[in-house]
Amino acid sequence: MKGTPETPQCGFSRATIQILGLQGVDPTKFTAFNVLEDVDLRSGIKEYSDWPTIPQLYVNKDFVGGCDILMSMHQNGELAKFLGEQEVLAVEDGKDGESKETSST
Repeated sequence: MKGTPETPQCGFSRATIQILGLQGVDPTKFTAFNVLEDVDLRSGIKEYSDWPTIPQLYVNKDFVGGCDILMSMHQNGELAKFLGEQEVLAVEDGKDGESKETSST
């Protein structure tokens, strides 16, 4: 992402963080990388995913999409189902989940 979850540096990064928050992604299972601090990461992640824009969401090391894809998935309900299946949502009281990781670059 551009910036950090606490201080996003672009509207798309801000929207992605807001979507993940609305979906209930467990902050302890989330890692963000600020591409503005690392030119190699910024260009390399675009090449790795074959996706031209940032931010990019990966869940359990698999590329999910950019902000536009996340927004669409959020609006049609697919994102809630997907994140639940991946066990990256905050655990409700009395439940214990296995640690899996979500990251945004």
